Amino acid sequence: MVKSNLSAVTEFILMGFIEQPKWEIPLFMLFLSFYLVTLLGNVGMIILIRVDVQLHTPMYFFLSHLSLLDACYTLVITPQILATLATDKTVISYSQCAAQFFSFTVCAGTECFLLAVMAYDRYVAISNPLLYTAAMNPRVCWTLVMGAYICGVSGAILRTICTFSLSFCEDNKINFFFCDLPPLLKLACSDTTNAEIIIVFFSNIVILVNALVIVISYLLILKSILRIKSSGGRAKTFSTCASHLTAVALFYGTLTFMYIRSGSGTSLEEDKIVSVFYTVVIPMLNPLIYSLRNKDVKAAFRKITGRFQVSE
Repeated sequence: MVKSNLSAVTEFILMGFIEQPKWEIPLFMLFLSFYLVTLLGNVGMIILIRVDVQLHTPMYFFLSHLSLLDACYTLVITPQILATLATDKTVISYSQCAAQFFSFTVCAGTECFLLAVMAYDRYVAISNPLLYTAAMNPRVCWTLVMGAYICGVSGAILRTICTFSLSFCEDNKINFFFCDLPPLLKLACSDTTNAEIIIVFFSNIVILVNALVIVISYLLILKSILRIKSSGGRAKTFSTCASHLTAVALFYGTLTFMYIRSGSGTSLEEDKIVSVFYTVVIPMLNPLIYSLRNKDVKAAFRKITGRFQVSE
């Protein structure tokens, strides 16, 4: 009855940061710099891993896919933010909104699984270094990565169906800079209870399972490290996990912060700030974390730049 009495929405208007028009130009320049640094860092990391033979190991294979996901994050979200800032508001069709929501959710879900896979990889490398290459052979690596993508896509399909099976009537102004879940749920004119229950239930399962894999992996890693007699050996072994631990802390720290806020009646303005962090800032920081804290990556970069200098 609700659907028959109200006209269905065929397009949405993204309002972005329209409440602070004086900040639009500074924010545009800031997000543009984030966009360029993120693309340069992640695409550069993928090329570096592809070109340098010394980086053809399971750890860097997984890292290249993490960089691919981060690059996709920024390609899906940041251009929309820039367009919204440049024009005050952006019109996006219903199908484009659904496609953006699906693509973003695929990246987020797959990254969650991939971080767990990378924790398992570190456990195998530290607990069985002599058998590491055999245990993490190319077939196993591809199976783990494809499993992460399949799980990410499956979760995205579920979230997208639950969200866009809701009714959106007359009011089509999204007080956000891209099609994210919180503003879409607030805009829906039908009951969102069932959709929210399904989305929250499966999201919690995904987060808890992957977090459990990471925690168990690092507990076993810690157990293996404590068996090393020399303090220098323990520090050197643990340093191979430092970059991954930092990336995990950023990703799950943001998720934890979101869940703490979710029960306290937060506003969309606060949601915008958190969304900027996990869609724009974290994808920019990940390649910096893995390059600045990793001597192998820095050595490969110096080697590549040295070749260009010699060729000139």
